[in-house]
Amino acid sequence: MSAKEGKTVRRLTGRVVADQADKTVRVRVQRITKHKLYGKVIRRDADFLAHDEDNRYAKGDEVTIEERRRFSKRKGWIVVGKAEKAAS
Repeated sequence: MSAKEGKTVRRLTGRVVADQADKTVRVRVQRITKHKLYGKVIRRDADFLAHDEDNRYAKGDEVTIEERRRFSKRKGWIVVGKAEKAAS
């Protein structure tokens, strides 16, 4: 499964928050922005369901996910690598 030439692929880094489902992990990605008017730092979280073929990633792992074709109604991302191991 490789991306087509010339097409930009979205990559995000987040933490695995759930790994109960078979071949699926839920990854929470945090986005930090500043409010346009007031300048306050705002943290926004988004959860993505990502495909994990070998059930390799556990809760707490920092992973990189990449947008791919749809696997199911809510799962359109795949885990491409690990950033760090959980401390447990």
